[in-house]
Amino acid sequence: MELAAAIEGFIAAVRLEYGYSEHTVRAYERDLRSFCDFAEQSGATTLAACDLELMRGWLWQRQQHGLAPSTLARNVATLKSFGSWLERRRLVPGSPASRLRAPKSRRELPRVLADEQITRILDRAARLAESGDPDQLRNRAVLELLYASALRVSELCALDLDGIDRRERTVRVLGKGGKERVVPLGGPAASALGAYLEAGRPALALRAEQPDAAACFLGRRGARLGTNAVYRLVARELEREPGGGPRGPHTLRHTAATHLLNGGADLRVVQEMLGHASLASTQVYTHVSTERLAESYRQAHPRA
Repeated sequence: MELAAAIEGFIAAVRLEYGYSEHTVRAYERDLRSFCDFAEQSGATTLAACDLELMRGWLWQRQQHGLAPSTLARNVATLKSFGSWLERRRLVPGSPASRLRAPKSRRELPRVLADEQITRILDRAARLAESGDPDQLRNRAVLELLYASALRVSELCALDLDGIDRRERTVRVLGKGGKERVVPLGGPAASALGAYLEAGRPALALRAEQPDAAACFLGRRGARLGTNAVYRLVARELEREPGGGPRGPHTLRHTAATHLLNGGADLRVVQEMLGHASLASTQVYTHVSTERLAESYRQAHPRA
């Protein structure tokens, strides 16, 4: 069987049968397209020609291109998933990918904004929204909600109107693996969201002939707001704040989780709010809090 055809079948199965998020499907597709290109350049166009050495060659090439260990680990996981699927479909007698080992990666602590930084960002958004401009009303609501409820950007963009309970001040989102959860939002976020829904969203909807009737957040043309637009919004704000590191919406999620733990929230509660399947994913924020405490101690204590 041709490798390219097998990849098409696997991607279709992942998208339609397994219930994976679109983000995960795109990652699988990117990885396997790259592997297929490498295999074809090596003269291996069939499944029978895709042996362990070919897979190791592809990974070695990507390593030489400077890809991070975490990316290489994902590449290995993609090949393993693909190989397992081929075995289950009896398209190959055994999966050579099962013998691959992912490189060990050093887990870096996420970027977290200080209290005064997130306050400045949200205050700037509130001042801009005072003009009544629908885009600015939406932007303020987006920033407030990302921080207040620690949402992933995909969850925020997929939020529907019927997932908002303004009386209870909660939003219902669909997380990774199609898992639904309800998360709270604070007073400022509820106020910003209310102002957007009452004045900003109707104005944005008027700009389009057929606005997305279900979507909470609309773009300029009335369609559902895209993740790229949210990335650009957050990046512009983070560029104005001191400190290095990532500038995407996930920084606000990291910040919210760390601030919750710093404020005394139970780790299990934070896990549930973030939608983490494993407590280990949430525990990284305890390391952030400890590291910030140690840094403050070193700077302030005379005998540190």
